[in-house]
Amino acid sequence: MKAVILAGGRGSRLSEETQTKPKPLVEASGQPLIWHIMQNYALYGVNEFIVLAGYKGQYIREYFANFWIRQSDITFDLTTPDLTIHKIRGLPWKVSVIDTGIETNTGGRIKKLEELISEDFLLTYGDGVSDVSIDDLIATHKQKNNIVTLTAVQPPARFGALHLQENQVVAFQEKPVGDGAWINGGFFMLSPKIFSYLDKENPIFETDVLPVVAQDGKLGVHKHFGFWQPVDTIRDLQKLEVAIQSGVLPWI
Repeated sequence: MKAVILAGGRGSRLSEETQTKPKPLVEASGQPLIWHIMQNYALYGVNEFIVLAGYKGQYIREYFANFWIRQSDITFDLTTPDLTIHKIRGLPWKVSVIDTGIETNTGGRIKKLEELISEDFLLTYGDGVSDVSIDDLIATHKQKNNIVTLTAVQPPARFGALHLQENQVVAFQEKPVGDGAWINGGFFMLSPKIFSYLDKENPIFETDVLPVVAQDGKLGVHKHFGFWQPVDTIRDLQKLEVAIQSGVLPWI
């Protein structure tokens, strides 16, 4: 099964990093976000990826083109073009990088897969790291026979909470889970029937497509209660760094 990664956006809210690289190549603990995302898929045996690139997509191609050399022990003889490879720490992944255009919206990027994919496929964004169970997502999708199954998460509240008793503060709770609302966590499984919903010119997947699929009764949900960290700002990146250092991610 293929996993598709949306990696074409400008990442303007993380401009401190994305002025020189696309957001999926922003590093957390020495590895780019896209590496962390792919590692989670690989835990479940998914090792074929399609990266839908746009903004600074050439950097993504160069990253994968040089991936093996980054992971190897090599001796360079600087008097000649020769090199000696001692050990390669490669990964059994196959990665296709597709140029989908700089100004293309998310639905328009997915539409460009129509000639490449004829079976169910996984989809996520290139800036959200999670330990979501891919096996459970796949099982939920197949059980319900939906066109789209999305992963729902409950983000933490923006601020800490006060526990009050008779006009006295008796305890603090640091950023509890939100008020019970579920949001789109960005990990999907899709049927190829999704392409029939992408007939609008350059559609936005989240606002032009998903509501229509929901109206047709074909949008399922897989609830995820584990780790989930989108990276939209420097503060988000710092949170991810802390989580990695704490050992919460199973591939670290």
